[in-house]
Order: sequence, then structure tokens, then C-alpha cells
Amino acid sequence: MSAHQSLIVLARGGYAARGVIYLIIGIFALLAAQDSTKPKDSHRSLEALLSQPFGYVLVGVVVAGLLAFAAWRVLQAVRDVDHHGSHFKGLAIRAGLLAGGLVNGALAFFALGLLASGLESSGGEAGSQTKDLLAHILSWEHSNLLIYLIALVPFGVGIAHLIKGWKASFEKYFEADEDVMRYVRPVSRFGLIARGVVFLEIALLLAISGSGYKAMDPPGMKDALDALQHLPAGAVLLMVMALGLIAFSVYSFAEAAWRKINMDVPGVADR
Repeated sequence: MSAHQSLIVLARGGYAARGVIYLIIGIFALLAAQDSTKPKDSHRSLEALLSQPFGYVLVGVVVAGLLAFAAWRVLQAVRDVDHHGSHFKGLAIRAGLLAGGLVNGALAFFALGLLASGLESSGGEAGSQTKDLLAHILSWEHSNLLIYLIALVPFGVGIAHLIKGWKASFEKYFEADEDVMRYVRPVSRFGLIARGVVFLEIALLLAISGSGYKAMDPPGMKDALDALQHLPAGAVLLMVMALGLIAFSVYSFAEAAWRKINMDVPGVADR
């Protein structure tokens, strides 16, 4: 297989893996609308997946996909394969892609820890190291200012998703005819907007808390979905958001099938 074909497989496999993760999160969030004890974040969803028959095989496939997706995101950011450019907006988009690559890479290594250590012990060493690092950072003077700066990352991602979903700007990256897009378009818009809302909630939780959040329990997707659940008509809101995350998984699967994978990258042959 040529380098060109390998990169295409890497990218499409990565989008599919992201779709699997968000499908699981969405399903569990949908169940949590009726039972609040169900998991709602990516880590808990991977643990639940691991407990299923053939769970290790399934998580192994997801790990490979997440590593592929992380590598593809880094390539998008560093080599600018989608031609975002070097102006401010382009650099901001590429920085977001790089951050996404790092996050997905971290999630893949978390899943690798589950595979290597087993479900009961997997969170031990890696989890404690993460918590120790967070505790150390939050012990710094004026660490709340750092938290506010960190909150800008999910805030920017959330706004970008809302704009992308509202304008349907993702269409320019799809190679699919109108018969396909008439179904993909509305589902993708709903999914992107839903994911954007979740990221904005995470940013809001960080901004409100400052350094008040315990290092042992930093806010994430679970906190954002829990916050929705505790609002008036929270079960309905959580159900809508869960459907939105499932819609985002459909968008990810659509990217795996029809996204343009630009390969005019220096050093990568087309054949």
C-alpha cells in the first residue's frame, strides 16, 4: 500500500473510531436520562465497552482508530492538508486540530491502559499521575487564572462547532452527491451544534469554578451532561443532547465514508 493510500485509510479509520466513541457516549447519555447512574463520558464509556463480550477486541479496534485519528489531526494541523492557511483564522483552526489530536491520543493511551492492566487496575497508576499533576498545577499561586485560560479552549471549540453546524460549512469537505447530503446535512448540523453546546458547558463550568474545582475531579463531558440533567426538565434536555451526540457520531461515520482526504502534502506520493 502506498503512503498516499495509507494516509487515506488512517484518516477514514480515525473518523470511524470517533464515531464509535460518540455513539457509545450518546447511547449511555440516553440511558442516563432515565437512570442517572449510567456513564456519560468517554473514559467510562470505554470501560463499559470493555466489560462487554469481546470487549478487549472492540476496545483494541477503537484504540487503533483513535491513534489513527490523532495522527491525522496532527497532520492536518502541521502540514495544513485542508489549506486553512497561515493567517489568524487559519492558525486558530489548525491549533484546534492539533489540540484535538492530542486529546484523542490521550484517550487512546487511556484505553491502552485498560487493555494492558485490566479494568479494575487500569485507572490506578495513570489516573493517579494525572490527578497528582492537576493537584500540583492547582497548588500554584493564581492558578485560577490558568483555569480561566484553559476554559478558552473548550469555549473556542464550542463556538466553532456552533458556527460549523449553523452554516453547514462542513459540506465543502464532503464528496457525496445531493441524494446523500440531503440526509447527512441535517443530522450533521444537529450533531455539531449539540457537541458545541457540550463544549460551551465545559467552558462555563471551568470559568465559574476557577481553581475551585477539585484536582481529583476536573469538569468534563460528564459534568456538562449532569448539569443539563439537573435543570428543570433536565431529563428531556439530556435526552435531546444524547440524540445530538448520536447525531455527531453519524456525522463522524459520514466523514469516514465521504470526506475529502487532501493528500497534496510535500513528501507524500500520490501513487
